[in-house]
Amino acid sequence: MSIEDIQNEIIDEFSMFEDWEERYQYMIDLGKDLPLINDQYKTDSNIIKGCQSKVWVHAEMKDDKIEFTADSDAIITKGIIAILIRTFSNQHPKDIIDANTDFIDKIGLKEHLSPTRANGLLSMVKQLKMYAIAYQTQLN
Repeated sequence: MSIEDIQNEIIDEFSMFEDWEERYQYMIDLGKDLPLINDQYKTDSNIIKGCQSKVWVHAEMKDDKIEFTADSDAIITKGIIAILIRTFSNQHPKDIIDANTDFIDKIGLKEHLSPTRANGLLSMVKQLKMYAIAYQTQLN
C-alpha cells in the first residue's frame, strides 16, 4: 500500500467516530498494537527531542524500505506514534521524504492535542523524515 492509501484509510477510520473521546480511545487501542521497539534501542539517542513524553523510535532498512519500531511512556503519545509508524513503515525513503502529512489535519489530530503534544507530533514527523533522508543518502 502506498503512503497516501494508508493515510486515506486512517482518515476513513477516524471519520467513523462521533466525538473525540472515541477517537482518543481508538488512538490508545492503536498504541497497544504498535510494533514495539527492542529494549536495546530504548536509548537516549533514539528519543525524539521535542516531545513532552518519552518516545523512542528505531529505523532499519530492509529491501530498500524503512521499517520503524517505537514505544512511548504515555498512552496517547503511543497512539500518535503508532499512526505515524503505520503510515511510514515499510515504505521507500524517497516516498517518506515526499509524503504529505495533511492527513493529520484531516483527522483533526493537531487541533485536539495540547500545544506541547502538537509540537511533539511535529517532532515525530520530522524525525521519521530525517531517518528517511539518511537512508535515501545511503541509496544514492
